[in-house]
Amino acid sequence: MQKTRFDELVDFPCHFTFKVMGVASESLPDQVVEVLQEHAPGDYSPSVRPSSKGNYHSISVAVRVESQQHIEILYRSLSDIEDVRYVL
Repeated sequence: MQKTRFDELVDFPCHFTFKVMGVASESLPDQVVEVLQEHAPGDYSPSVRPSSKGNYHSISVAVRVESQQHIEILYRSLSDIEDVRYVL
């Protein structure tokens, strides 16, 4: 795998906070944790913030990641959740 500037700036393993924006649904936080458990098993307690109109939720969760590739896999997997609109 090619080394990038990102690899120089980050010491792995480390904690990386993912922010997931999606349609407001009661199951969204559970879906996010389910995907995280699949790729990075751990004990997660995501924080959920509703948008001003309540149509969307922002879910933040810190995850222990092992590499840049691990981060990319998590981004893709979280983006694949049907109700998710953005992953930051």
